[in-house]
Amino acid sequence: MDQVVRWGILGAANFARNHMGPAINAAHGAELAALATSSAEKAAGFQAFAPRVAVHDSYEALLADPSIDAVYIPLPNHLHVEWSIKALEAGKAVLCEKPVGLDVGQIDRLIDARDKAGLLAAEAYMIVHHPQWQRAKALLDEGAIGTLLHVNAAFSFYNNDMDNIRNQAGTGGGGLRDIGVYTMGSVRWATGQEPEKLDYARVQMQDGFDLFADVGFAFPGFTYQGFTGIRMANRQEMHFHGDKGVMSLTCPFNANVFDQAEVRLSYPDQRVVVERFTGINQYVKQVEAFGRSVRDGADYAWTLEDARGTQAMLDTIFASV
Repeated sequence: MDQVVRWGILGAANFARNHMGPAINAAHGAELAALATSSAEKAAGFQAFAPRVAVHDSYEALLADPSIDAVYIPLPNHLHVEWSIKALEAGKAVLCEKPVGLDVGQIDRLIDARDKAGLLAAEAYMIVHHPQWQRAKALLDEGAIGTLLHVNAAFSFYNNDMDNIRNQAGTGGGGLRDIGVYTMGSVRWATGQEPEKLDYARVQMQDGFDLFADVGFAFPGFTYQGFTGIRMANRQEMHFHGDKGVMSLTCPFNANVFDQAEVRLSYPDQRVVVERFTGINQYVKQVEAFGRSVRDGADYAWTLEDARGTQAMLDTIFASV
């Protein structure tokens, strides 16, 4: 394989046009080489920043393109596993938007397809590639707040557009799948621990998908409480409460978009230590990390098994509703 990973994108989603397409185009060792869409208007939005991108009129045509090494899949949630498997069978490495599956069984099928193909397949879980979260994990590991006792998580935004896939049960919509993967998956990744049991789940459903969820889990040694909402004013915070201090992430998920990314340590003697992370594009970091893994076999920070662990938490919540 050439040193430059040649990427294709399945579908002209707004998120791909506004974030991941430009990130692939900007990343070192990556080239946005192809796009699959039958809409000339949508294709033009990508050609504005990547003029040489080839446009295929179907997903199948892009997967048949022998010049493409890896595909990014921003399709609606219910199509993720199907097209990820097709891409692997076509010999392409896969970076698929979250949630990569709708239940643990789907992710197990994808893991089997990955292993059979011998190619990298991963969920696009960009936060683990941002130095804000890497620093937070290191601080927890070194005991900067003492023994971790409790975690609080909050993530909300307002979306009442019923044509949006987030507001449709048939496409795997709802807040837990869209943003709960962040509030719960980030805790698992940062602490290296898995939950022992679901303590409670208060979930407000509408037309088959969740508008609001307040959930509690017991982890070994600490408790977790987090909420997600898609009819609420924008908010995102993470707080790790230890016996010696508190670590807060003020913009943990949409760094430098929602707000400035910070890790803040607060201690009982009123001492506060703040580390700020400015001008860092976590999507570019994600593409570059993926490329290193594809080219050089470097370890990748978020595996399908990691995604499966978060999905197991989601499955437990939905089973309780």
